[in-house]
Amino acid sequence: MLTGKQKRFLRAQAHHLTPIFQVGKGGVNDNMIAQIKEALEARELIKVSILQNNLDDKHEVANALAEGAEAELVQLIGHTVVLYKESRENKTIELP
Repeated sequence: MLTGKQKRFLRAQAHHLTPIFQVGKGGVNDNMIAQIKEALEARELIKVSILQNNLDDKHEVANALAEGAEAELVQLIGHTVVLYKESRENKTIELP
C-alpha cells in the first residue's frame, strides 16, 4: 500500500509519460493484463488510456487493471490510469 507522499511522488514521475496501452470496447482481458505485467516489470510506472468507445465504468476498469496486474493504482485522472509495481530486476524508482 502506497502512502500519500509516495503517490504524489509517483504522479510527478508519471506526468511526462505517454500512455502505452489502450483499453477499448473489448474491455480488460487476460492478454492485456499479461502485457501490462511485463511492461510494469520493465518500467515500474506506466500509463493506460481508456478509450471513449469503452462503455465500462472507468473506475471499474482501473481497479480491474490494478488487481489483474497485481499493481498499485496511483491515479485515475480523466480517462488515464497510472499504475505502479516495484520491479524485481529493473528497479529504478526509489520511493520516498
